[in-house]
Amino acid sequence: MEVSPLLEARPKRLRLDLCRQRVRVWWFSGFLVCLSLAGLLLCFLNPSIKYPLRPGLDFTGGTQIQLERTCGRQCQRLSTSSVQELLMELEVSSEKGTPAPNLSSARIQLLDEGQSIVLRLPAITASQGQKVISAIEPLAGPFRVGAQSIQTIGPSLGGQLLRSSLVSLLVAFSGIVLYINFRYDRRYAFLALVALGHDLIIVCGIFAWLGLLLKLEVDSLFAVALLTIAGYSVNDTVVVFDRIRERSRENKSTPLTEQIDRAVSATLTRTLYTSGTTLLPLFALIFFGGVTLFWFAVALAIGVVVGSWSSIAL
Repeated sequence: MEVSPLLEARPKRLRLDLCRQRVRVWWFSGFLVCLSLAGLLLCFLNPSIKYPLRPGLDFTGGTQIQLERTCGRQCQRLSTSSVQELLMELEVSSEKGTPAPNLSSARIQLLDEGQSIVLRLPAITASQGQKVISAIEPLAGPFRVGAQSIQTIGPSLGGQLLRSSLVSLLVAFSGIVLYINFRYDRRYAFLALVALGHDLIIVCGIFAWLGLLLKLEVDSLFAVALLTIAGYSVNDTVVVFDRIRERSRENKSTPLTEQIDRAVSATLTRTLYTSGTTLLPLFALIFFGGVTLFWFAVALAIGVVVGSWSSIAL
């Protein structure tokens, strides 16, 4: 019997023998998880952080002042240390019976190649904020008129936002476990939870190290990113679970390892295409989305990559 040339030319589906390489997969994921847990632990033990992640203004409360500098073709060179020294020497009087703020703990960040300055200070009033702006203007100014932003969040509101974020994460994870437990069985629910924990721990660990090395703070957008990553990761995992269950029903005599390899190979192209098309708009946000959404997009991009890895390999 002759075989059609079209059938001969048809490419073979990519085959992954993951079960044979499972020890390497476990070692790789285990190394990433341990490295992430180490970063979270170091953040928690750091006296200036005292949390697994460096909390931002949304969670701790305080005042954030963002200023846009008036520059020509290039802004005059400015260092965060010089602004820090100026604020440490600055004395701001108390108002309305409140003690004078201690500006020595202020954190300064330069954005857009020094065109923007972000000051994170203890909670201060609007008039005290204007005094701070007037004090640093000889050093960093002139500033663009109408481009000043002063945002104040009280400590009670910051604590409420932190609790709300943790509750929302807990509710989302509980709903995911209940759905998978109802849709499949307890083994699938447990394994999906392991993959989900793997993804979130690695994302949090990367941001913990960024908090230690670059003093990067997490805000409420980071909690939104974790919720999105959780949904994306479970969606990919459920697709693989469905294919494994179909394979096990069709060929009950086939060993489980063979069924898993075939199921993962069958969904590999779909997973890679989905991840790739999801990363494209995220890269657009990273490179062209501005400062506000930069780290949010970075967290999502890391979560997509790690989630794809756990769905395919873990």
